[in-house]
Amino acid sequence: MTTLSWTAKKLVDQLITVVEPSRVKIGASDLEYYGKDWSSGATPNPSAIVFPKSINEIQGLVGLANKINFPLVPSGGRTGLSGGAVASEREVVVSFDRMNKILKFDKVDNLVTCQPGVITGDLKKFAESEGLFYPVDFASAGASQLGGNVATNAGGINVLRYGMTRDWVEGMKVITGRGELLDLNRGLKKNATGFDFRHLFIGSEGTLGFIVELTLELISPPEEPTVMLLGLQKIENTVKTLAVFKEKLSLTAFEFFSGTAMQKVIKSNELSDPFGRIYPFYALVEFENNNKDQLDVASVLFEKCIKSGYVVEGVVSQNQSQAKSLWKFREGITESIADYNPFKSDVSCRISKIPTFLQELEKISSVFSRQFEVVLFGHLGDGNIHINLLQPFQMDSQEFREECKKISKLIFESVQSLGGSISAEHGIGLIKKPYLSYSRDEAELNYMRGVKRLFDPENIMNPGKLVDI
Repeated sequence: MTTLSWTAKKLVDQLITVVEPSRVKIGASDLEYYGKDWSSGATPNPSAIVFPKSINEIQGLVGLANKINFPLVPSGGRTGLSGGAVASEREVVVSFDRMNKILKFDKVDNLVTCQPGVITGDLKKFAESEGLFYPVDFASAGASQLGGNVATNAGGINVLRYGMTRDWVEGMKVITGRGELLDLNRGLKKNATGFDFRHLFIGSEGTLGFIVELTLELISPPEEPTVMLLGLQKIENTVKTLAVFKEKLSLTAFEFFSGTAMQKVIKSNELSDPFGRIYPFYALVEFENNNKDQLDVASVLFEKCIKSGYVVEGVVSQNQSQAKSLWKFREGITESIADYNPFKSDVSCRISKIPTFLQELEKISSVFSRQFEVVLFGHLGDGNIHINLLQPFQMDSQEFREECKKISKLIFESVQSLGGSISAEHGIGLIKKPYLSYSRDEAELNYMRGVKRLFDPENIMNPGKLVDI
C-alpha cells in the first residue's frame, strides 16, 4: 500500500460521494486533533477526516478506498497509548464520533446493542439506570469509545474479577477490508458452529476491518465494595500480600503503585497523605463486603500481613465515600504525570512470575534512576505492570525517546524470558510493533500476516499498525 498522492480537493470530491460535505474535514486543526491519540512520538499527518453516521456509509467508504486506493485509520476516543489511531502517512481518518447511540436493550437477555462511538462511561451510566452493571472500567472510561475498547481488548481495574473486554462481547458487526459486512455471533450465549471470528477482530486494532456495531452483556451490580490501602517497604511484598488476601477473599481488584506515584498524585490533586509518610510501595485491595464476616476476614488477613512483615500499616474504608477517596490515590496517577511527557509501557506475566519480574525491573530502574524518575503502578491481581519513565525537563524529547528505547529493550527481554507479554492492554500500534517478536514467534507472526491478507488484501485498514504485509 502506497501513501496517498491525491490532492485534497480531488480526495474531498470522492469522499462527499459517500458522506455529506459537512462531515468531511480538511482544516489544519481538525487534521491535528483527529490524526493522533494519547501516544507521543509520531506526528499526525492525515489527508482528511470523515464522520460517517451509518453502517452503509462506512461500507461505502471502505469500497471507495479499495476502488481508488487510499488507506483508512479508525478514530474513536483516541485514548490509546501505542499509536494505534495515529494517521501519519496521509491516511483518511474515519471518526466514529457521530455513531454514538445505544440502539437497543434486551431486558430478558441483559444485552445492549450499541454503535461503536458510544463512550464507555455512558454505557456504564446506562447500565446503572437499568439496575445493572457493565464491569469494564479504567481511567479513560470517560473519553474512550466502545469500538476502540474492543479493537484493543481493553482491560483496566476490574480484570481480576470480571476479565477483559472480550469477555463481554456477545455479538458484533464488522466491515472487513474487502468491504463485506459480517454479523458475528448475534448475541448467542452458545454457538458451536466453527470459527468464532469475533475473537479475531477483538484486539485487532482496526487492521482487519471496522467494528460498526456491538452487542454487550450487562450483569447484576456487585455489592458495595470495601477498599484497603496498605503501605509496604519492599516491592516483592506486593505479591506476597496478594497471595495472603486471595486465600480467603474473592477480590474485585488488587492494585499496586510506587511511592513516587503517590507523591505525584498527592501534589497534583492536593490530597492528604493517608499515612503521614511516603512508603516505597502501596497496595490497594478491594472486595465486596457482603456481610460483617467479610470485613472480619479481611482484618485477620491484614494482621497476618503485618506480622509477616509484608505490610507496615493500612487504612480501610468505612463507607463508599471513603472507598472512592482511597481509589483517587491509584486512579489519579496517569493524570498527575501527564505534564512529564511520560514514556509508557504496560507488560504482563503470569502472577507466579511477577516476583521475579519485579525484582528484575527494580534492577533495571536503579540503573537509570539518576536519569529519570520511574513511576510504577499496575493491576497486580492480573499480572499487569505499568512502567512510566518521566522526561526530565532539561532533556530533549528525541534524546529522551532514544534512551527509553534502550530501557524498553531491557524490560522486554526480561518479559520474554518469563513468557510474558510486551503489551497487556495498550495494544501494539506503531510504538510497540518493532518489539512484537518478544511476545510472538515467527510462525505466529506469519499466521497474523496471513489473517490480515485474508480480510484486508489491499492493506487499506490501518496500515503500518500491528503487522506489515
